[in-house]
Amino acid sequence: MVRLSILGGVNLNNSKSVQGAQSAPTWGPVLAGFAVVFGAWHILTNVYLIEPGRWQNAIHFAGFAVLAAVTYGFSARRPDAGWAKILDGFYGIAIALSALWIAGAENGIYERSLAVTGQSWQFTTLDWIAGGIVIFACLDLSRRVAGWVIPILCVLALSYILFLGSYLPGVFRAASLPLNDVMFRTLYNDEGIFGILASISSTNITLFMIFGGFLVVSGASDFVIEIAKLVAGRIKGGAAFVAVLSSALTGTISGSAIANTASTGVITIPLMKANRFRPQFAAGVEAAASTGGQLMPPIMGAGAFVMASYTSIPYATIVAVSIVPAILYFLSVAFIVRIEAVKYDAGADIDLTVDRGKLWSGALVFVIPLAVMIWLLLSGVTPAYAACWAILCLVLVSWATRVLAAIMPAGMFQPIAMGPAKIAQAFQSGVRSSIMTGVLLVTIGIMNNAIVTSGVGNSFSLMIAQWSQGSMVLAIVLVALVSLILGMGLPVTAAYIILAILTAPALAGIMSDVLIVDTLVTGITDPMQSALFMLVDHPNVALIPTGMTRAEAWELVGAIPFEMAVSIRAVLVDPAAAMTFLLAAHLIIFWLSQDSNVTPPVCLAAFTAAGIAGSRPMATGFESWKIAKGLYVVPLMFAYTPLISGSVGEIIQIGLFALFGIYALNALIQNHAEGPITWPDRIILTAGAGLCFWPLMWGANLGGAVLVVFAVWASRRRAR
Repeated sequence: MVRLSILGGVNLNNSKSVQGAQSAPTWGPVLAGFAVVFGAWHILTNVYLIEPGRWQNAIHFAGFAVLAAVTYGFSARRPDAGWAKILDGFYGIAIALSALWIAGAENGIYERSLAVTGQSWQFTTLDWIAGGIVIFACLDLSRRVAGWVIPILCVLALSYILFLGSYLPGVFRAASLPLNDVMFRTLYNDEGIFGILASISSTNITLFMIFGGFLVVSGASDFVIEIAKLVAGRIKGGAAFVAVLSSALTGTISGSAIANTASTGVITIPLMKANRFRPQFAAGVEAAASTGGQLMPPIMGAGAFVMASYTSIPYATIVAVSIVPAILYFLSVAFIVRIEAVKYDAGADIDLTVDRGKLWSGALVFVIPLAVMIWLLLSGVTPAYAACWAILCLVLVSWATRVLAAIMPAGMFQPIAMGPAKIAQAFQSGVRSSIMTGVLLVTIGIMNNAIVTSGVGNSFSLMIAQWSQGSMVLAIVLVALVSLILGMGLPVTAAYIILAILTAPALAGIMSDVLIVDTLVTGITDPMQSALFMLVDHPNVALIPTGMTRAEAWELVGAIPFEMAVSIRAVLVDPAAAMTFLLAAHLIIFWLSQDSNVTPPVCLAAFTAAGIAGSRPMATGFESWKIAKGLYVVPLMFAYTPLISGSVGEIIQIGLFALFGIYALNALIQNHAEGPITWPDRIILTAGAGLCFWPLMWGANLGGAVLVVFAVWASRRRAR
């Protein structure tokens, strides 16, 4: 029996080891108090104050600008230098005042511009100064929190609509706009700095980050570890299953795969190593599982909020359809853990004693507020409203633990009442974790505005459609490559937003073309509908009334210009189906945007785990990439199966048989199942996996599952 004392001082029953996993500059009392007030304002502005959207977003950015300027400024590198603190403070205040000036100057700009005919937007000198400070601050603060990639992209975006677009050839050529027009669009358009993306951050993401801070401070993180030990601590490879389960649950708290890796990894990675798992495998499991935390409903990092905004699909719908895919991902990680444990005889019995007090107390503050939030979301209220009530519920439930600790048997409950000190700590934790997202979503508005204004997003979609030649697999591969490149320098949320703007229309269009091809094969007798193709220069247009072969239909669809294809899809594709295709496209992009956490050469979650495990970073990166293969399997299922649009029975059928296929893929990658596999086993597993993934074919699915089970049984018998 291996005991926890060999873990080098890591105590599984100490929540501070989780909370202290992420180091950050210490805030003084003034800044800490400001963070508490700022966090409370986010609750009030979404429930009670309800300021105009421009003011709300400007205040939101102003507060995070102050915090980012100090937290990531000169004083962070020179904490003992008084001049550094003063300089950072004045810089942050200047940005905040400029943001507020912009919000207050909007009406005046409209009035002056209407009074002067024949000229564009009229800015005063102070307007120019304030706007320049805000744009510069966006570039500078995003560089501080996330590196150079976003500032460079934003500068290129501004240059593109100012002058660069007029020099580019072909579809990427764009007219140049005057400086004051670019300034107005950047500051005041719905796609600009204080527009849609800033609203997502101020109304949703920050509140859920604050809710996560309350969960951590209240002891919910203890519950995550204790329940994982209770469920998985008595099976072979249990320590690794603890990592998978705890990371899945922590995904409802944390908005970052790297933060998830750092917080749970300091506990689970030493556990796995003590359980005789290879160091790089232990780190890879933690990185892959933590990456999956961003796919786990109900929060899903920030992706669900952004997705709801861009697709106009209700947040509750996005969360509901993401449950089965998230389960498939985590089970795919669990399967490879099981195979590794059998292959290397790892995962012997280990003493995973469960602290019942932390389990039951943590369960109350984790399960009840989360259940209240999910119930409110499903009832149709806004995510911001649901998050605010979930926070209040958590505080009330935390006080109930004090009552239960007094009346229940000793040790069954631990009092974790959220008093003023803990509430302040929770606000600080939530606000601190929101700084990067708050700054980045405002900054990306610069790029978003340039893409919408210039129409380059349509050009990029056209390029993807042309390169893929109508092949969904090739289009997904192209998106995956672009997401990997962007992810080397961008947080996954930022990478997802950029990819969604540029490629989601192309992916959704290719899915719609499948229905159009089916319609062309049977023929279109409606004169109004067939007239849509009259301007297409292709001989197969003459075959439309009588029908054509599938190859001829694809040839015709491929000849339709992009702008004309948009109009044809709007008529021939049912709006509900078109909305499903759009959601599937966004989910594909969102899943693929996570791969930069675990895919070499830049895989920050894997590198973070390697630092904890003491393993080689690049070897750990390849290990995590292999373990996280579900990031590529599930998007293909979004594209080729009704995993998110079918009936409950169809979704269960697809998900159930996909598990057999995923296990077979894991066995093929590891060259091992319940025992060594031979060449005949590989052939059987390959055939079984293919049949299991065949959508909605009971005979094929059952046959595939039987083949997989037979190969696993044969390997187990061989091992014995």
